[in-house]
Amino acid sequence: MIAQTTHDELDEALFTSSTTLYCGFDPSASSLHVGNLVGIMALAFFQRHGHNPVALVGGATGLIGDPSGKSEERNLLTDDVLEENLAGIGAQLRTILDRAMALHPETVGPGAHPRRADVPPLVNNADWMKTWSYIDFLREVGKHFRVNAMLAKDSVRTRLEEREQGISYTEFSYMLIQAYDFLHLYQQNGCTLQIGGSDQWGNITAGTELIRKKTGAPAFGLTFPLITSATGQKLGKSEQGAVWLDAERTSPYQFYQYWISIDDRDVIKLLRFFTFLGQAEVEVLEAELEAGQNQGQLQRRLALEVTALVHGQDEADKALRASRMLFGERIEGLSDRDLNSVFADVPSTTVARASLADGELLLVDLLVETSLQKSKGEARRLLAQGGAYINNERVDDPNARVTLASLASESMLVLRAGKKNYHVVRIG
Repeated sequence: MIAQTTHDELDEALFTSSTTLYCGFDPSASSLHVGNLVGIMALAFFQRHGHNPVALVGGATGLIGDPSGKSEERNLLTDDVLEENLAGIGAQLRTILDRAMALHPETVGPGAHPRRADVPPLVNNADWMKTWSYIDFLREVGKHFRVNAMLAKDSVRTRLEEREQGISYTEFSYMLIQAYDFLHLYQQNGCTLQIGGSDQWGNITAGTELIRKKTGAPAFGLTFPLITSATGQKLGKSEQGAVWLDAERTSPYQFYQYWISIDDRDVIKLLRFFTFLGQAEVEVLEAELEAGQNQGQLQRRLALEVTALVHGQDEADKALRASRMLFGERIEGLSDRDLNSVFADVPSTTVARASLADGELLLVDLLVETSLQKSKGEARRLLAQGGAYINNERVDDPNARVTLASLASESMLVLRAGKKNYHVVRIG
């Protein structure tokens, strides 16, 4: 999980004392996405082994935009949008990091302890950056940086090589603000380690250099690699776009399905990155894979673990159950949102609530209305042959009626003709 470290002495520092560290998260949206999970997991692993992680949300830097890994200037956020984004990702970070401590207690390190009272779990750099005047910042921070050294950083050099786009002075200054964040947390909270993706190396080393110049003391940096699939696709990208941690943007079922679809070539690596399973258990799973015995159980284990971390165990269990419903398990106990996620690509028909409420709607008629059968005669033959289902329960009574009691969720039920021909009925 480690791509680079600034000092060989970091190992010893982590072994000899409890270290305070931080990772920054960009509030460019109101939700984090799967790509951000690498940083969250890194904080969680440190926390589970006796260290004190701090998640920093960039209320100040979010107004500017980090040029690292970007090919063009970002649109600047308004204060209102930024506040909404900060609230959303702040809640996610708190919830997931709290949940991380409760999962798999058997692999929590012996040095784990309650969080230090003087180390906040979540900070916002706007709390200290907005008090600075431009002149004071140039005097106290800017004078410690050399432009030639800043130009040599990959995040800046790459943009300068794009002659048409270039880089604005605003984004060029981002490095100084992130460096000061590290210095502030070092002075206020004893934070001696900053972690982040490999594209943050230049910003992280700028912070360690500023701390050394201002205090004479060492501070450390650590990065993790950019994770791509065996096909070269960036982690957290699907056909529908980004895989979000917000259940309203990416439902728990869709989130679960993302991990189910992971390639065999990637599944062991991701089990190590994104779960708290013990090393011995992962090695057993790896042996199953190498022996050709994986029938999807490794992906199901990965999906269940990560969904439980992000959305909670109840939602993970529900996503697992919903996944099984596509293979014939009774459809029940789901919400409209859940059913919409499971059957997103299935045709649907809306019928009036009154037609179910009065108990007069025959299943034969509904099979025709939904085009699952061409005629009432065919529908009756389907029922007689045991090929008609409501919510995956077989119905063979030719006089069966569809009522409000047939609903699988608040306002939906699922018809099936044969093995795989599904149709969603929505109550209008």
